[in-house]
Amino acid sequence: MRRRRRRVPRGPVLLPVLAVVALAIVLTLVLASGSTDNTVPRAAVNGPPALKHRANQLKPSKNAPPPGIDLFGNKPLRVHFKHPPRAGLVFDVKTGQVLWARNPMKVLPIASLTKIMTAILVVEGTKPHDRARVTKEALSYTGSGVGVLPKRKLVPVEGLLAGMLMPSGNDAALALADHMAGTDRRFVRLMNQRARAMSLGCTHYASADGIENRNRSCAADLAALARVAISKPRIARIVRHRQLVVRFPIKSGHLWLSSTNPLLQMGYPGTIGLKTGSTSHAGHCLVAIVKRGKRVYGVVLLHSPDTGKQAKQLFDRAFRLGI
Repeated sequence: MRRRRRRVPRGPVLLPVLAVVALAIVLTLVLASGSTDNTVPRAAVNGPPALKHRANQLKPSKNAPPPGIDLFGNKPLRVHFKHPPRAGLVFDVKTGQVLWARNPMKVLPIASLTKIMTAILVVEGTKPHDRARVTKEALSYTGSGVGVLPKRKLVPVEGLLAGMLMPSGNDAALALADHMAGTDRRFVRLMNQRARAMSLGCTHYASADGIENRNRSCAADLAALARVAISKPRIARIVRHRQLVVRFPIKSGHLWLSSTNPLLQMGYPGTIGLKTGSTSHAGHCLVAIVKRGKRVYGVVLLHSPDTGKQAKQLFDRAFRLGI
């Protein structure tokens, strides 16, 4: 006798199965995205942990501008120089937008523009009332100097900062480097580490004072550094002055300092900093920042025949354009 096969109704059984499968898919998507809303998944922003770790070990590309400096947008400024600088840049300090550029990624010697990085590390690693000892290494400087630093005496870090940034004292730079790291060589390692952390692919330091011709960078990297430096109140308070009197433990009781910034010297309206540099190899270099109203523009000039005149021409054009 033949047994009848029992027919199982498919509909009622398949529905729960399909529901379970659908629920599993939804859970998988939610777990992958980390959220049920329409935000971008965290992995898409940060990348997998392994790749992120490897990315932190990679060296910055020499062909890529540093973060925060937009070299690829429209450059509305049109300026012609009969004898142009070897490299230069005009940029919006607030946004990083580049308004004019000439060889912005060209690696060149930067002389005492090196001291911008020195100043950044010093204000980040010290307090305003700290004191540093004037070392033998600091008094063995070459080139420009404050010239009256008392040997082996403890002196205000703020006075050394002013002596380094305004008259570009190499002795003050070396004293600060020794205070921060023990020797100039060790401090240079910190400078290069910070340059890599900031993705400054053009930049390499060989000394804290910039007297070495091996101190090199490009206009784009220097613009990025300028934006960081001018955001530090201790630096900004110093570099805006044409002249400054600083209390200091020497016979006269004060340091009388004058800025080397040509825009401050000529009384160019709105000038708020930043730093000059000059050697026979680097030529005349300048990073300058000018603020008028809500607009803040920066200029970088490397190996310029006349930094003051060319910076003024670039700033005049930028403020007239009124972007």
